[in-house]
Amino acid sequence: MTVLKPIMFVGTASDVGKSIINTGFCRIFKQDGFNPAPFKAQNMSLNSYATPDGLEIGRAQAVQAEACGIDCHTDMNPVLLKPSSEKSSQIVLNGKPAGNQSAYDYFMGNNKQELFKEVVAAYDRLSQKYNPVVMEGAGSISELNLKHRDITNMRMALYANADTYLIADIDRGGVFASIYGTIALLPPEEKALIKGVIINKFRGDSRLFEDGRKKIEELCGIPVVGVVPYLKGMDIEQEDSVALQQKQFRQKEGKVNVVVVLLKRLSNYTDFSALERDDRVHLFYSHDPLEIAKADIIILPGSKNTIADLIDIKNSGVAQVIVSAFYQNKTVVGICGGYQMMGLTVNDPLHVEGEIETMPGLSLLPVHTTLTAEKITRQCQFRYKARHELCEGYEIHMGISETEKSKPLTSSLSGQTDGYWLSDICWGSYIHGILDNKIVIDDILSRYLTQDHIVSEFIDTKAYKEQQYDRLAQHLRTHIDIAYIYQQLQS
Repeated sequence: MTVLKPIMFVGTASDVGKSIINTGFCRIFKQDGFNPAPFKAQNMSLNSYATPDGLEIGRAQAVQAEACGIDCHTDMNPVLLKPSSEKSSQIVLNGKPAGNQSAYDYFMGNNKQELFKEVVAAYDRLSQKYNPVVMEGAGSISELNLKHRDITNMRMALYANADTYLIADIDRGGVFASIYGTIALLPPEEKALIKGVIINKFRGDSRLFEDGRKKIEELCGIPVVGVVPYLKGMDIEQEDSVALQQKQFRQKEGKVNVVVVLLKRLSNYTDFSALERDDRVHLFYSHDPLEIAKADIIILPGSKNTIADLIDIKNSGVAQVIVSAFYQNKTVVGICGGYQMMGLTVNDPLHVEGEIETMPGLSLLPVHTTLTAEKITRQCQFRYKARHELCEGYEIHMGISETEKSKPLTSSLSGQTDGYWLSDICWGSYIHGILDNKIVIDDILSRYLTQDHIVSEFIDTKAYKEQQYDRLAQHLRTHIDIAYIYQQLQS
């Protein structure tokens, strides 16, 4: 098989769609008979995933690996920053926590030579096994004040000698200035790597941009290889900061209303994707006590800082609404950090999350949680409420929840138990992805369904994702000069 050079997608700014473009090319190379793998040197996200060997990476790279048809691995995202407050993040290095650091210390403290060594070692291991490596940058490639410390964008492109494509979001405006300015600020050796420009998120008929394409090529001396329109109805997991802005925030009549409490440090919002696609359900996110009170089902999601988010929902009145809903016999469910909040206490003797050592929970479940320095990360197969069907999910948490009254929600094939089942309308679990399983969704919806509700055919999550990856790949093939890109990769 032809050996292709690595390819990299970088941006004029954050949130221009690099991750989605990267995912689409992962699927294109797989469809064309290659053996691709994704790579992002450093990711910042609260949306993470457990690898098969029990380590942690950014969810975006797990999605891209899925589009490649391979298992995810920490080499695909060796550095993951998980914000724990507005000023600090947990650093996950090669899948394991390596401590917390303020944003200033991380980005300004040094040139990150040691981290860059880890990053290139991960890339080297990937490049020996896969063809091609499909690389993704982060933010803008022309942040001059941070550039000499950057381990993700052009520094990595230079190391890999990657064919690099600059993505610009036309929807936000200023596309000519952003492209021209970005390329003008690159030193010659970096500019030489830029093989083309991709205009993303175009609204309307992309042929109307033909004059704009020519002007960019004249100004920059670099071809515009694609003008990609919005793909309506595309459902592929994206980074949390982008995707959460597009969610619903109000209840709706005529369906089962499910609210996800919109925590400040909410993690792994993808736990609710299957519910969101269910025709019987209207799923929305809210931190408004009045809106939360209107829902039939309240879900407390995962959190990067359980104690801080618990304090926030108490101060805002949301906690009181959740407890009142419980006593009104509404359904209240907690996932991971949300499960911890539903208990009697959350204890932090090692100061994992901050200076507060003990915080009373909502007292809905008879469990006490102790936060631990060691992070538990694993994929799991389990049975829900001792039912026969085998379910799948994964765990990522720093904490152990204990109770004197053992009423586990799930049990694994090896006999390991998880969570607490108080009743059919109140339970908690550490398992992310538990709501991707049909038996769980049907169970929590059952008491709210009437003859007026649509009979929903459960969509197999894996098959659905495969369809979406193929749809994205076809969309990119239609609007990007794939032949030119292959020509460059083989030159």
